[in-house]
Amino acid sequence: MIFGKKIIVVMPAFNSARTLDRTYREIPREYIDDVILVDDASTDETVRLAKDLKIKSIVHPENRGYGANQKTCYFQALREAADVIIMLHPDYQYTPRLLVAMASLVANGQYDIVIGSRILSEGALKGGMPLYKYASNRALTLFQNILLRKKLSEYHTGYRAFSRRVLETLPLGEDSDGFVFDNQMLAQAVFFGFSIGEISCPARYFDGASSIDFRRSVRYGLGVLRTSIQFRLQRLGLAHFAIFDPAGAKLPRAMENTQGK
Repeated sequence: MIFGKKIIVVMPAFNSARTLDRTYREIPREYIDDVILVDDASTDETVRLAKDLKIKSIVHPENRGYGANQKTCYFQALREAADVIIMLHPDYQYTPRLLVAMASLVANGQYDIVIGSRILSEGALKGGMPLYKYASNRALTLFQNILLRKKLSEYHTGYRAFSRRVLETLPLGEDSDGFVFDNQMLAQAVFFGFSIGEISCPARYFDGASSIDFRRSVRYGLGVLRTSIQFRLQRLGLAHFAIFDPAGAKLPRAMENTQGK
């Protein structure tokens, strides 16, 4: 525990066998109360390795998508009474050594959400992020900062820590099951007034680290633009969207309604 809060790390996994062991062994277990891995129908040895490492695991029998994987991660963490939930990709792109710092900032009430930014201190380029992805990141972030009236260094990192209240409040059940889920979630957090802090995070780009291809990157970028425009239209009272509706499907209710389908 940190500051008397239960800390759970969730790992959304898909074909992560090459990097899972290295990622898991760097998690500071003296501060982390539990680790939950959700496997999205991997075709490699991810599930077997997770069992060997004695990681608490949930397996999707069919591939449901990155966003759906996260929904299962967060639902399970809430069921297990987590106070602070941190998403750590098991592909070793983000260092587990920042878990304690991120958890502490949420556990002591400094922020509702803390993200590990690859842009601060030039962590992305130093770590080998492709130039086209870096340029897209900067352009999309500028667009979102303008429409969301926010000033974040990036909205696209996959390293995030949340308070329990955030996950219980946001209508995550209305979000995509695909990659744009990440972006919708942060836009919702801004819409609902949650505080977001950032810490500098080095990132590694190497053969084996997960990365979406160009086609899916374009689809993700279009989804980011759509989410930002929806945010601004709803703020102006010109339209209404379920992802920004306080009465939208909260995570536990949404997950309970889909169990067994």
